[in-house]
Amino acid sequence: MVLREPRPAGFPLLFTADCRLIEPAVDYLHEHFIQRAHTADTLRTYAEILYDWFETLEQNAIAWRDADAVDLVAYRNRMLSEPSGHTGRPYRISTINHRVRGVLRFYEWLVRNRYLDASPLASQPRDFARVRRPRPARTATSAATDDSLFVLRQFEPLPRPFTSAQACELMAALAPPYDLMARWQLYTGLRVSELLRLDVSDVARRASSTASHDVIEVLRKGRKRGHVVASASLLDETAGYVSQHRRAWVRRARRRGSTSDPGALFVNARGTAAGKNAYQRQVSRAGARCGFRATTHQLRATFACMLLARLERLAAEGAAINPLLIVKVLMGHERIGTTDRYLRAIEVDECTIKDVLDTLLAGTA
Repeated sequence: MVLREPRPAGFPLLFTADCRLIEPAVDYLHEHFIQRAHTADTLRTYAEILYDWFETLEQNAIAWRDADAVDLVAYRNRMLSEPSGHTGRPYRISTINHRVRGVLRFYEWLVRNRYLDASPLASQPRDFARVRRPRPARTATSAATDDSLFVLRQFEPLPRPFTSAQACELMAALAPPYDLMARWQLYTGLRVSELLRLDVSDVARRASSTASHDVIEVLRKGRKRGHVVASASLLDETAGYVSQHRRAWVRRARRRGSTSDPGALFVNARGTAAGKNAYQRQVSRAGARCGFRATTHQLRATFACMLLARLERLAAEGAAINPLLIVKVLMGHERIGTTDRYLRAIEVDECTIKDVLDTLLAGTA
């Protein structure tokens, strides 16, 4: 008998219409969350993909074991022709491709783990040893494409950083703690998930109060260890927030019956850990009040473009550095091709980046 680690509280379970547990799907989610140590957000995304797929199959009286290419194409085309039942808006091409790839990944896992002997949705092993030829290097354009007939053609948009005026307006329009959270993203390039995992103790380890910056260890995407560089001014502002807003909110929560400090660096006015959705809504609404579209990813993109433009300038002046590699490490990218998108964004929008640099770096000159 094979023993496995127990599922944590709140772990998603998938059932058929007659209330039978879909054991392979639960095993699939268990492996990715427990054994592969994926984040809770990744688990939720995988579970939502499988739930939508199984629901579509049941509505059409198709057993999930018997699903084939025709069923997956119909599933894809339905998302193309009908709006989302959750948001009421048309599906984005990236969302459709993400769900299709999620289904294909699941069936490949089923075959690999012997839940199915074979499936039309699982790639078949092929041996091209006799006809194998050197493959040309993938370009940035072809990297976003997929050879599968199920996946729609998609052109990856370039990152669009904020201008200096937009960044200043947005910071001013955000209320605590969301203004400080946005500054952390703008000055360090952290992902939202990485930002929300910061603990009070993470920013209280400054080696010297006279240092111009400090290296902060963070838990990256996929629970990999990484680090970011935080300026002394950002850490001082954070210390002020911890001693004032955060302390007051946590004390008020205790008076109302809360028994423990959430530990998270960023908490809301109720004294509980700030949430991803609430933060993203605040940034979006603040941008709308300022008259432009704003997302949390644009804050991260602004940091990357600002830093890359500065490093490219230093490299052109003779500095022995690799700008792309430095930005890749600080952004926590797994592939250099992802970082290269920011370089192309600089080439497209050089005036915007110059404007951002002139403002954000003025205080450090």
